Amino acid sequence: MGTVADDTAASTSASASVEFHDFFERHYAELARLAHRLTGESDTADDLAADALLALWHRWDRVRAADHPVAYARGVVANMARSRIRSVVRERRRITLCWSQGEDRTENPDVPGMVDAQEALRELPFRKRACVVLRHAFDLSEKDTALALGVSVGTVKSQTSKGMAELQRRLDSGRTPPRR
Repeated sequence: MGTVADDTAASTSASASVEFHDFFERHYAELARLAHRLTGESDTADDLAADALLALWHRWDRVRAADHPVAYARGVVANMARSRIRSVVRERRRITLCWSQGEDRTENPDVPGMVDAQEALRELPFRKRACVVLRHAFDLSEKDTALALGVSVGTVKSQTSKGMAELQRRLDSGRTPPRR
């Protein structure tokens, strides 16, 4: 026979499970869109959103007690996206080093004149990109964006402004500078 404590624990666990399921249903698509905007990769976006939600489930007691659980979730997605981007950049650098050892470099390579907004966005540094995406693609307030990224509202304002100006310059010129 179970004790009152066992029954209470089972009831709490069941309500946490239902609460998390509801959170998942309401926010998965948004988190996947955020991941897609941050990484520019649709295949990666679903994986990042799922991984983020799995991490949230493991810390659900802490997440559900947070003042802004959705902001917490966005922050987890942003951090995972940042890690993914860093990993991809490191891999590309390794590949470039391997391939460039046997090839001559061409001066003034022919770079396409036009670039779409997604490519221009992908070229922004991560924090600027995250601020622009959260503020403009997700229509979050400066405060909500700051909560999601773990930065101050002032940082959101400056990074969004600088990011938008940089995007405008890139799109107006029809070119993106080569990656370094």
